[in-house]
Amino acid sequence: QVQLVESGGGLAQPGGSLRLACKITGSIFSIASMAWYRQAPGKQREMVARITAGTTTHYADSVKGRFTISEDNANESSDLHMSSLKPEDTAVYYCNAQLVVPDGYQSDYWGQGTQVTVSS
Repeated sequence: QVQLVESGGGLAQPGGSLRLACKITGSIFSIASMAWYRQAPGKQREMVARITAGTTTHYADSVKGRFTISEDNANESSDLHMSSLKPEDTAVYYCNAQLVVPDGYQSDYWGQGTQVTVSS
């Protein structure tokens, strides 16, 4: 069974940095895209960053220049490097992946979420 396992996150001071990691477990055929979303209390879940075909990236305006998404096809994983963190970056961050599994179907998968808190 395919799962996304997240790690990283925690508490950071404003202006600080954190790295989130997402590891795909289970058997897959290929990665179509990977992305990170976040959801703050009382707000809708929003896309933070996406990487498609391992190369094309897209970022929310609020994180451009501060966050960097990467994908490692060999290790079937994705990282989100976050710098110049702001209190408004506080949220639960979710890894998302669109994966092609061995039977040829493409499906959407989500991680369990990891808390990021930016506070002094």
